[in-house]
Amino acid sequence: MSPVTVSRALAQLAAEGLVVTRPGAGAFRAAARPASPAVAAGDTSWQEVVLSADGAADLVPRSVDASGVLVSLAAPAPGVIEFNGGYLHPSLQPERAMAAALSRAGRRPGAWGRPPVEGLPELREWFARSIGGAVTAAGVLITAGGQSALTTALRALAPPGAPVLVESPTYPGMLAVARAAGLRPVPVPVDADGVRPQLLAGAFRATGARVFVCQPLFQNPTGAVLAPERRGEVLRIAREAGAFVVEDDFVRRLVHEDAGPLPRPLAADDPDGVVVHVCSLTKATSPSFRVSALAAHGPVLERLRAIQIVDTFFVPRPLQEAALELVGSPAWPRHLRSVSAGLRARRDAMTAALRLRLPELALPHIPAGGYHLWLRLPDGTGGTSPAFGPGGESALTAAALRAGVAVTPGRPYFSAEPSASHLRLSFAAVAGTGEITEGVRRLRAACDEVLGQAGRGRGSFA
Repeated sequence: MSPVTVSRALAQLAAEGLVVTRPGAGAFRAAARPASPAVAAGDTSWQEVVLSADGAADLVPRSVDASGVLVSLAAPAPGVIEFNGGYLHPSLQPERAMAAALSRAGRRPGAWGRPPVEGLPELREWFARSIGGAVTAAGVLITAGGQSALTTALRALAPPGAPVLVESPTYPGMLAVARAAGLRPVPVPVDADGVRPQLLAGAFRATGARVFVCQPLFQNPTGAVLAPERRGEVLRIAREAGAFVVEDDFVRRLVHEDAGPLPRPLAADDPDGVVVHVCSLTKATSPSFRVSALAAHGPVLERLRAIQIVDTFFVPRPLQEAALELVGSPAWPRHLRSVSAGLRARRDAMTAALRLRLPELALPHIPAGGYHLWLRLPDGTGGTSPAFGPGGESALTAAALRAGVAVTPGRPYFSAEPSASHLRLSFAAVAGTGEITEGVRRLRAACDEVLGQAGRGRGSFA
């Protein structure tokens, strides 16, 4: 076995207190530990009362539901094809480039010292250039991943109990962040061209909200891109409402090979400080490479900075140094080109397999970026297609898991009652196109099982 395996085994034994290591001498059995006295099981039921009692006057319950986030974080069981993943498969990650960058970063002078709380100046400058427009390094804060940046932004911009406008459907992790902060998510529907401006303006008037959270580029889960004619409208509506727009630009670096030129971030066209911009390196690298940026200008920047410092102090300097090494290396543009080609191939493979085996699942939009497809389940109201009744999402998700493929139900993406049942299928977390084809075959079997249980007389899934 390799020295790495031996080293990890010894480290685990040492952590368990079974061995001690002595440099230059070897590893030795640790002294026997005295037996721990038996401890009676405690009674923690009192906590239920305490955790709920102080919420009587709150407008929003204080309980936190992480289930929508865990769907894309939990590793599937062995043999299960991962159509619910939220990160790149290891074969798409720049593992060698990241390892080399981390190695070089660790040898930089001062790499293990305390960084500036706002982040390394060079890294802030790199993010500012990538955002463009009037954004400068002075308006950028380095944060530990996009989720952390969203949390900071929402806490800074809205007090507990306040409404916050969100796209519908939208990313469940953002909904969880809002609710954990005591905010009330209010849905604003999106279509193929992004959020609908008239409904956005109406929602601002009806609620008095001062924050709107959106993903203008390859929106999660629909994949929509905010249309050019709507970009200025969204900023104008927010400005007239005296509100901020939190722009979650989460997959700009996961564009597909056939996408063409991308629109600039909203922040690049915002001279008035309406937009608070969030972007990250995590999606394009690895779930553990948690380096992101939070950009704003005006008085709000100081509040964002203060909350960031109070919550986390700063992002570890070695990780920031590694990010600088990575994005400044020749390996970085090569990696982005490789991911662009790989995601397009996976998207095309999944689209073709769905059309062949599951034509009844509506696929209204095929995105040119991101890592997933958004499908609508037939409800029987639009024709003769076999229908999934109430609870169809849950039944299909469970049947798919039994068939060996993990999928994501659509319900967690809605902050209110959804208009239809959906599935989100990710094609980034799988090993390749062959696994996609097999996963869709398993999903077909799961659909047949659910429809068969619902009633054989409604037809077969062909």
